[in-house]
Parts: sequence; structure tokens; C-alpha cells
Amino acid sequence: MSFFRYAGRLVGAAGVLAFAAVAPARPAVVQAVARALLKVLGLDLRVRGKHRPGLLVANHVSWVDIVVLMALNGGTRLVAKKEVGGWPVIGRLARRQRAVFVDRAQPRGLPATVAEAAEGLREGATVAVFPEATTTCGACRVPMRSAFFQAAIDAGTPVTPLTLTFAVAGKRSTAAAFVGDDTLIASVRRLARTKGLTLTVSAAAPLFPEPGADRRALARAAAATIAATPILTRLPRPTPSPRPTSSPRPTSSPRPTPLFPRDHELTVVIDRRVVSAAP
Repeated sequence: MSFFRYAGRLVGAAGVLAFAAVAPARPAVVQAVARALLKVLGLDLRVRGKHRPGLLVANHVSWVDIVVLMALNGGTRLVAKKEVGGWPVIGRLARRQRAVFVDRAQPRGLPATVAEAAEGLREGATVAVFPEATTTCGACRVPMRSAFFQAAIDAGTPVTPLTLTFAVAGKRSTAAAFVGDDTLIASVRRLARTKGLTLTVSAAAPLFPEPGADRRALARAAAATIAATPILTRLPRPTPSPRPTSSPRPTSSPRPTPLFPRDHELTVVIDRRVVSAAP
């Protein structure tokens, strides 16, 4: 990548962040700012599937994930660690959207935080959480913590698993990974230098927890759904129909390759209670 394009991305990102600092907190504005930031940094956002109001759970790769969820829905209430509230611009946007902040230094306060998320769900808000509670390189998976799944059970709302995949030229990329001693500035610079980075958000079929369902089993079901989501950076090409012969025979049309093989039918039994998924 040329120096001028790299510098242009950094200047563009600075301009978007400067506008975000003074922009009104309307959901449409937040969504537009988030999409603009991804665009100027060179990320090609692709969305497959749809999510409904309720609890969104996603794997966690980077601080970019927060921007992505804002880009999907500017009114989403995020569940994030308390430190995010102090981040420049992003923290301000999160506070404006009534983010639910988790103080990891005060574990006794977690039930009250979960109750706050449940109340938001009852009010009809979309609440998003990263249950892994840490960022990874994207290729590995860590167990999902179950605390905030209880909010969906208490509020009686669906849980939609989201899979976030970063790729370059069709192969998984770690360019966006925000792990270890990485700093926010170093991460932004690395993203600006990366050419052809795509971010695919795959929404699986929602899970509907029954009253009294086991939150740990629900978390495992969501994790299994995310792990089973195929990594697709391009839509599958349709299978060409066979050419007719001299004595044509009736043939059935080839079945298209399913985009989400598990989306159509999924039933999970949790402590003799059913969590069902519908397309």
C-alpha cells in the first residue's frame, strides 16, 4: 500500500472521530458514523442473515467489533468492560447509547449489571454482548461466560449468535486482532495499512430460551452455533444445469449450496426444556 493511501486513511479516520465527538446521539447518526469509520479504514463490511430485537452474542476479536455492532444498529446497547467508557470517542458513543458497563474489579455487582441488561431487553432494546469476555485472534475460541444469557432468559427474549470474521483475499486475517499488549493506536495503524480487509458478520438463527432454562447450556448452544458457522467471504456460485442430451430425461434442479446449513432447523434440549431456533 502506498504511503499516501495509508496517510489518507488515518486522516479520514481522524476526521470521522472528530465529527463523532460533536455529533448528536441519534441512532441513525451513530450508525452512519460507525459505517464511515469502517469505510475510511478500508474495511469492507458484509452482513449475512438478519437479527431480531433481543440479545446479540458474538465472538470477540477487536475493538472494531464494537464499531461493527453500532454500524449494524445505531440503537444497540452494548455490554462492555468499564474501561471502554473512558476510550476517546468510542467510549462517548457507547455512553450515549446507554451502554451497560461491567466493572470486573467488583464481581459482586455483576447480578445488578445483568438485571440492567434484562430491563433493557424488556423495554424492547437490542442488547449486544461478547460473552468470551476477552479478545482472541479470531481463529481460536474460548468458552463463553453465561452471566448475560440469564438476562435473555429473565426477559423472555431471543438470543441471536453473530460470527465476526476478518479476511483478506478469502483467507482469515489477524490484522484486526486486538490482543496482548497491543495498543489502540498501533491497532488503528495496522488496520490502515492492511489492503483488502473484509469483515463478514454472519447472523445465525435465533435461539428462544424457555422460562427457567439453564443459562450455561444456552451459552454452550450459542457457542456451538458460532463455531459451526461456515467462513464464507464470497457467495457460493450456483451449480450449472446439465446440458440436454439427444434423449432428454427429466432431472431435478441442483440444490443450491446452503449459506447457513444450521439455520433452518435447530432444536436444543436444555434441562428438559427446549430452546428452539427458527429461520
